[in-house]
Amino acid sequence: MAAKRKRVSKAKPAGKKGVVRCGVIGYGAAFSMGRNHARWIAETPGLEPVAVCDVDASRLTDADKDFPGIETYTSVTTMLRKSGLDLAVIVTPHNSHAPLAVQCAKAGRHVIVEKPMCITVAEADRMIQAAKDNKVMLSVFHNRRWDGDFMTLRDIIGRGIIGDVFHIETFGGGYGGPGKWWRADKRISGGAFYDWGAHFVDWVLNLVPAKMDNIVGYFHKLVWHEATNEDQVRGIIRFANGAVADLQLSSIAACGKNRWRILGTKGAICDGRREGHFLITTDVSGMRAEIEVKYMPSRWEAYYHNIADHLLRGKELAVKPEEARRVISVMETAEKSSKAGKALKPKYA
Repeated sequence: MAAKRKRVSKAKPAGKKGVVRCGVIGYGAAFSMGRNHARWIAETPGLEPVAVCDVDASRLTDADKDFPGIETYTSVTTMLRKSGLDLAVIVTPHNSHAPLAVQCAKAGRHVIVEKPMCITVAEADRMIQAAKDNKVMLSVFHNRRWDGDFMTLRDIIGRGIIGDVFHIETFGGGYGGPGKWWRADKRISGGAFYDWGAHFVDWVLNLVPAKMDNIVGYFHKLVWHEATNEDQVRGIIRFANGAVADLQLSSIAACGKNRWRILGTKGAICDGRREGHFLITTDVSGMRAEIEVKYMPSRWEAYYHNIADHLLRGKELAVKPEEARRVISVMETAEKSSKAGKALKPKYA
């Protein structure tokens, strides 16, 4: 049953005028991301949070306290039928992203999905087709494109300071059990690649402007048997321009490594000696030099500013669904490669 707080006018497509009315599906509990999305929406000119849906009634009580008078629902179907939202923001476990996105698109709502977009390429295809068929926007919350360290990397590489990038290494993790929650359940989460791995893959694909030739995956399940996610995953991408990217995520790495190591034809970038800085090695008038560069400030709010600009003013969408599908293609292909014991070409290279 729906618990409705106030009446909102019937939905209409977001146009050149007015406000985009947004509904958040999933208000908790991991990292309070549903609440965070509603807050980011409320802080963005042109967007307004008007509804929240969650199966846990206590979270709806929290939503009403955070946003007095907001409509609250325990059923997505009811919310889509009764609320006046234009845009649905899906903040739920990974295996529910695709069916909810398709349902919302078929109801004529624009859709934002938390990362990862979904679990399989087949699901991503269905999501994109549903958005096209119903002439609605579909985007994925790859907000970490606006992390300060990543924006700094793009700026350094874009300036040509280290020349052409030919090798990237990324690492995330340490040594410790993943705990007993849905993110450690492969059936729900998609596996160990589908959390931080989605960010790493998206970053790498935005740093190397080339198609992928193939991917080699190495997946290990050795220690944490109370969880069904892999203990360590690794994907090595070979690009058509010859560049190689090596992505590693682990919960059994007793000896860690830097998050970034990037080699170019004129220099390199790695994590700096001080937190919040990169160390750049480059050529200055024929001499090797080391430069420490501070991270830019992070700008996560830029994601929703772009959504408002796209829906209300026709600006280009920053995170396109085809880009997010490419991320899924990498992670899915890496697992298939690990099982097959050979390099495989992703469907969306």
